[in-house]
Amino acid sequence: MNKRKIINDPVYGFISISNDFIFDLIQHRYFQRLRNILQLGLTNLVYPGASHTRFQHSLGAMHLMQEALEVLRYKDIIITKEEEEATLAAILLHDIGHGPFSHTLEHTLIKSVSHETLTDLFLEALNREFKGKLSLAIQIYNDTYHKHFLHQLVSGQLDVDRLDYLTRDSFFTGVSEGVIGTERIIKMLNVVDNELVADIKALYSIEKFIISRRLMYWQVYLHKTVHAIETMLIQGLKRAKTLVSQGNDLFLPPSLRIFFEKDIEAEDFLSNEELLNAYADLDDRDIWYCLKMWRSHSDFVLSELSKRVYYRNLFKIEVMENEIETSYIQNIKAQTASFFNLSTEDVSYFVIHGKMENRAYNKALPPIRILDKNGNLHPLENLSDHLNHRTLSEIVNKYFICYPKHII
Repeated sequence: MNKRKIINDPVYGFISISNDFIFDLIQHRYFQRLRNILQLGLTNLVYPGASHTRFQHSLGAMHLMQEALEVLRYKDIIITKEEEEATLAAILLHDIGHGPFSHTLEHTLIKSVSHETLTDLFLEALNREFKGKLSLAIQIYNDTYHKHFLHQLVSGQLDVDRLDYLTRDSFFTGVSEGVIGTERIIKMLNVVDNELVADIKALYSIEKFIISRRLMYWQVYLHKTVHAIETMLIQGLKRAKTLVSQGNDLFLPPSLRIFFEKDIEAEDFLSNEELLNAYADLDDRDIWYCLKMWRSHSDFVLSELSKRVYYRNLFKIEVMENEIETSYIQNIKAQTASFFNLSTEDVSYFVIHGKMENRAYNKALPPIRILDKNGNLHPLENLSDHLNHRTLSEIVNKYFICYPKHII
């Protein structure tokens, strides 16, 4: 069988799969499920073009990794064929632990298990199936391999994951603020003392990358209407879980029912191999079909939330710079409870408040380092006036409250 394939990607053009093992990983059922998990969750209900998937993003990140490794080799950085294959496998599989709607339901379906933990479980399962061929990839992914710069390409403040998702998400949403100089940044990558660095010629492109990341968070990832939709979906699933725990009859696909009937911990996946296969069977379509079925459920809270998400009849959301006063929240809850004839407990499904956080560049993490023309290294923030501004290097908090539109 010919496993050397070319994929036509709308963002980069042709992406080459020139390695048989990488092709086998792409063909695996665990990876193919990413075709049915949207990269941006429910964002396509605000930006209709944002229907790209984790599958596309993973292939795009792999493509950028191929280019980055080629650039480093050209600069006489030694990277063996085995290391290349392992690094490509690590970035290809870096998001394999995501569940339905990506980040949206991460701590709703399985409360205490992150997608990173699930990625680790998938990597170990695949490594057993492929008889140890992913061992080096797992070391690079977990940063236990001695060539630290390979891990930084997979996961760092200037990794190919971020480069692809900003470029791809900007392309599919049509939000031009996310356009970055991906090709220039990759061409300027280098390695010094086993650390990934960037030549000083990339300084302005990296500044643009960080500014674009901040803008994309406010304009796309934390867009207030997207946040309202995600909040409504989460409340609907929480209600469904509560009904199941109370013994109510509720339509659920078999694989999804497992995660509704019991609070799953990370240890449960280690003691029960079938749990991982059940999780791998879940994607966005399961949740949409549940919402479709729950629209006619006898429980008012579940049916109302399901109909509102399904038909995009959204809650109003207010976003404020300061914490919302308790009296204001209580007033909205009282009006909502009266309008829908809800109990004090049930009104919490319809009035939701909380905090949104945005930090484009984290100074607490290992910094992006810039190599000047004299061979000296500098932390990015020492060379960039922009990064001294609080909106780029510090956490910016905004506070929100969601509730049915016609209450106030």
